[in-house]
Amino acid sequence: MEGTNPVNKKLAAALSGGAVLVLALSGCSDDSNEKLDSWAKQVCDKVQPQAKKIEAANTAIQKETSDNSEPEQVQKTDSQAFQDMSDAYKAIGDAVDKAGAPPVDGGDKKQQNAVKELDKISTSYADLKKKVDKLDTGDQAKFADGLKGIAGQLDTLSQDGSDALKNLEEGDVGKAMAKQESCKSASATPSGS
Repeated sequence: MEGTNPVNKKLAAALSGGAVLVLALSGCSDDSNEKLDSWAKQVCDKVQPQAKKIEAANTAIQKETSDNSEPEQVQKTDSQAFQDMSDAYKAIGDAVDKAGAPPVDGGDKKQQNAVKELDKISTSYADLKKKVDKLDTGDQAKFADGLKGIAGQLDTLSQDGSDALKNLEEGDVGKAMAKQESCKSASATPSGS
């Protein structure tokens, strides 16, 4: 069974969408206050290594899907990638939690919602890891079907992640984050090396 499985391609595409969200912490602005800048720096410094982890997981999956790999190898790579992503989103949620509420109107609510969403996404990736681990690699058609279901869930997950970060980054919070070197370098990191 040679040739790249189109389902794998869909999986990789859905995953890339997810990584972009975390890396979308850049924009431009000059006016802000020191408290907010300090908050943004604290979050960005913690987000950067996690963004790199998510990007590396994406790269691994894309490489696996373009290499006409055997189902066992795809399963192993996807499983590890989902675990890494689960850990990374959890760490980002923890970073936002520890930073406290951003010093803006409604900052408490913004922070709580973001943490809740990021934790939920972390749990969802952990669930996807379990699903991938259970797929039957001995039957290529069944394996492809299983991946198709997972790719569908990834699409939803990407959207959830996007919404969680978008809400956190609205207004002055996003502007302050955009000024931080660590957020800039997280979003400007080239994929692959």
